[in-house]
Amino acid sequence: MLDPHLRRILLINPNSSRATTDMMVAIARATLPAGFAVDGVTAQRSPPMIVTRAALEAAGPEVVAIGLAQVSRYAGVIVSAFGDPGLAELRTRVAVPAVGICEASMLAAAQGGRRFGVATVTPDLALSIAERAAALGLAELYTGIRCTPDDPVALAGDASRLQDGLEAVVRACIDRDGAEAVIIGGGPLGEAAAHLRPMFATPIIAPIPCAVERLLGMVGDEV
Repeated sequence: MLDPHLRRILLINPNSSRATTDMMVAIARATLPAGFAVDGVTAQRSPPMIVTRAALEAAGPEVVAIGLAQVSRYAGVIVSAFGDPGLAELRTRVAVPAVGICEASMLAAAQGGRRFGVATVTPDLALSIAERAAALGLAELYTGIRCTPDDPVALAGDASRLQDGLEAVVRACIDRDGAEAVIIGGGPLGEAAAHLRPMFATPIIAPIPCAVERLLGMVGDEV
């Protein structure tokens, strides 16, 4: 039974991996203050890891459907895939705040006019990510994307290789592109982001905590 005294957040994973959902929920839960809880729902029609523009766009309708079916129980919604599929439509159809991890992390990275880059594993999403920065009015601050060279699905399944690969592209964002903050671009990369943050003097932006913090600011005292 749900505790009626807790304000609950819905985290939608547009990828179809339950293990990824569990990991992202754990990260979100660790960020939430007392009095809040988070539940995760996993998409069924997407691949286990969204790595192409077509898959990202196709994920949007299911994200909206999940949100509409579940939202009556929640104070807010997080869309937890980098690219924020379905977020714009969901916002027009629900009465509670909704945020996406890409939007939240870009806004956090750009605070104070910082130039920021994205380090990730999905080169086929480069255009979608650049378009997201432009839509948020951050194109002039966006230094670009740096991607690991290996297959993204295989790399995501090997924590050590993933961290090493992301460390290298984070350094490229900083040293070659002049990024003053670097986003680890992807919900499935949440644990790697946490490991990388203490390795750099440059701010490393973890998208899931950013989304939680942004949503908390929007929820405020309304629920």
